[in-house]
This record gives sequence, structure tokens and C-alpha cells, in this order.
Amino acid sequence: MSKPIESVVVVGGGAMGSGIALSFAEAGFTTSILSRDPSRLTDLPRGVTAVSEPSREPPDLAIEAVVEDIDVKHALFARLEAAWGPTPILASNTSSLPLQDMADRLEHPERLIGVHYLHPAEALPIVEIIRVAQTADDVLERTSEALKRTGKHALVVLNEPIVGFLINRLQHAILHEAYQMIDRGLCTAEDVDNVAKWGLGPRMCVTGLIEQKDISGLDIHARSQRGIVPQLFLGREPARVCQDLFDAGHYGVKTGKGFYDWTGRDVPAYRKKAADRLARVLKVLHDD
Repeated sequence: MSKPIESVVVVGGGAMGSGIALSFAEAGFTTSILSRDPSRLTDLPRGVTAVSEPSREPPDLAIEAVVEDIDVKHALFARLEAAWGPTPILASNTSSLPLQDMADRLEHPERLIGVHYLHPAEALPIVEIIRVAQTADDVLERTSEALKRTGKHALVVLNEPIVGFLINRLQHAILHEAYQMIDRGLCTAEDVDNVAKWGLGPRMCVTGLIEQKDISGLDIHARSQRGIVPQLFLGREPARVCQDLFDAGHYGVKTGKGFYDWTGRDVPAYRKKAADRLARVLKVLHDD
């Protein structure tokens, strides 16, 4: 393998970008955040610097965590290639945009790879790595090795860069059905969350999704599929209940309202409580 990755630039200083930067900084990488306005990043992780322009010296790895807009990402990668040439690995944290399209626009598409984190990026131990048709073997190997040094399990999606990859395709399949049931008045958002928190979550964090079916009996599961799958909602359009909230400008905690009403609530305290709970759950799983 070529020289290991030592220096990392994360583009975008939002919650995801800051979490990604923290995971690298804590593992000893030279880490910086490239932001349009570094002055607003007042709570930088220890060991992380913030800059407004690409450095003269190219990093080993640059990970973009900017808005999910394909034109914004195209423009950003063009800027980074103009500044750094073919030296760094360029990684996208996109969860829904076509990676192959990003690669096909580059001067050096062999340097592009998908590195998809889950939020909170610094806490959850799994990261998806997705190669495009042109991704060099060396790029895959160096990226995987660097992620392992940050304590992440690198889940490599090799066959093709399908939109949504593995994690989000599974997640959105569940959400698509859930939103449709909410839209029909069959359940509430809180009902769905309670099923996830107290039913699916605890069981699947121990035995997974598919291993559980081996344990409980594939004969039972196969018969259930025959009865349930034909009745599932298979529409190709995004669910109105979610899109209507978006169209009305309700973005959750960002605006004070989403599926839940967040007005008057201490959101930072709630986030901290959720992060503490997640840390305790992960500790129990790791202790096994």
C-alpha cells in the first residue's frame, strides 16, 4: 500500500462535518475544516483548525460534507482539483446523490470515493465506503485503513455506487412504509418511533436484521413474507406527509417544528441526553 493517510481536510463545518473532523483529530490525524465562514465555528473539536481557502499544501484526504446539492458538490470538487491537482483522495459523504456522476465530471476520477457516515459521525462505529467505476485500488485501501485507525468499521460497497448505498436504502424502505401509514391515519409519528426505540432497535442491535430471522425460524419468516409483502406500499413518489412539512418550511429542530413540536424545548440538552444514551448502548455492545 502507498503512504498512509496522515492529513485530512473536511469541507463543511456543520454537525456532520464537525463530527467527521473530530473522529480524525482524536485518532491523531492532522485535521482541518474548510468553511466559507470559519469565524462561525466557535466550538471546534480539539486539534482541529478552520480555514476559508484550500491550503497550498494538499492534504492526503479531503472529505466533503456540504449541502446535498449535486451542483454545489460538482463546483466544490472542481475547486479542490484546481487547488490541489491529483494528489489528495477526494471523498463525498453524500447519502443520496449519484457518485458516478460526480466522478465523471472530475479531471482525476480515480481519486474519488464515497465515504458515508451516519449521524453522529464521531460516535457511530460504522462507515460505508463506496467506489465508482474509476476508483483506484490504492484509494480504496488507503481510505479503508485510515477509517479503521479512527475506530470505524469500514463497510465496503463494491459492486456499484447505487443511490442511497446500503444503509440509507434500508432506512428509507422502512420510512417510506411508516410515512404512508401515518398519512393514512393508521398510526402516529410517535407510534413509529416507539416501535423503533423499544422493539426493532433493542433486538436488532443484538442479533441484526437477518440473523434474527435465522434464530426465530426462516419457515415462519418466509410464510409471513408471502402474506405481508403484497400488502406493502410500493409507491415510487416521496410520501406527502414528509414533503408537505418540508414545503411548509418545517425542518424539525432547525425551525422549531417537524413531526414534533420543538418550540420551548431545550434542544441542546435533549441532544446531549440522546448522545449519552447512545454512548451507553454502544459501550454495552463493545463490551461483548
